[in-house]
Amino acid sequence: MKYIKEYRDKELVRILVDRINAYRGPKVRFMEVCGGHTMAIQKFGIPSLLPHNVSLVSGPGCPVCVTSLRFVDHAIALGRRDDTIIATYGDLIRVPGSTASLEQEKSHGSDIRMVYSTLEALAIARENPSKQVIFLGIGFETTAPASAAALVQAKKEDLPNFSVLSAHKVMPPAMAAIVDEDVKLDGYLAPGHVSTITGSQIYRDISETYGLPVVVSGFEPSDILQSIVMLLEQLRTGNISVEIQYKRVVTPEGNLKAQKLLQDVFTLRDDWWRGLGVLPLSGLGISEAYADWDAECRFRIEVEETQEPEGCICGEVLKGVSHPTECILYDTICNPANPVGTCMVSEEGACQAFYKYGTE
Repeated sequence: MKYIKEYRDKELVRILVDRINAYRGPKVRFMEVCGGHTMAIQKFGIPSLLPHNVSLVSGPGCPVCVTSLRFVDHAIALGRRDDTIIATYGDLIRVPGSTASLEQEKSHGSDIRMVYSTLEALAIARENPSKQVIFLGIGFETTAPASAAALVQAKKEDLPNFSVLSAHKVMPPAMAAIVDEDVKLDGYLAPGHVSTITGSQIYRDISETYGLPVVVSGFEPSDILQSIVMLLEQLRTGNISVEIQYKRVVTPEGNLKAQKLLQDVFTLRDDWWRGLGVLPLSGLGISEAYADWDAECRFRIEVEETQEPEGCICGEVLKGVSHPTECILYDTICNPANPVGTCMVSEEGACQAFYKYGTE
């Protein structure tokens, strides 16, 4: 377990916890905006190690959670066509749409296939020339390069039966929107995986505009605890900035090759976020150069009227305004085996993470 045990060393954790518990200032509230952080924080019991005046709250970091119901309904409508195969990552299959999920549609005969990469989706298209293969692109800057690479390859091969339905998003507009809605925050734990692509520089405006410390964190217990120590130190000294804790992976400039790929294939557009509504320039639409492989352009199809699940407060949970247990559906009719809201579908969702590991 080289490089795993080292970040879970009890003595190191104790030292970091002692430093956090030495904080004597006013109550502070830090938000993580990465589903991987949300799961790790609950799994490792991080909240139980913190003093009463330091708390963590989950934000809109789970890709499945923030994806619009209309996107799911759109995918379902496409899947109901006789000539289509829908290829998607696993979590999205179980996300409830307005009247069904992709999983339910699969049981009713739609050709819905779970894939682990866009390469698999391309292979399915080559193997099924009489079918239109539509890959559902969701997630932030972490997964978007894979979708972009698939589009580049499809264009290179002039593959006529492959397309992407994009719901890819970028993180900074959501981080800004949360503060603009007057959600009480004192700093951000910035996403580690996203930042490997973007670099830490994309959070500079958040820090400078709102005067909030930002620390890009790793995912092990010592990573998260050290990041909290760094946030507290910024508040103590008043030297507010963007720092990288996850230096073994993240750099200020990020992956320039992946960034260039995203710029070539996608274009920024307004997009819908659960709990935050439509945010300007927060989504990645497929550029005109790749319009022939854009499922939105290729298929003109009627999508049913969106119906949000009654009683679900996923939007408020994603903004950090409400706790999962405040939802009247939580652990009554909504649980991981029967998710009503998107936050209960993925292990990166705040509701499922708390359901599995939470002790508050």
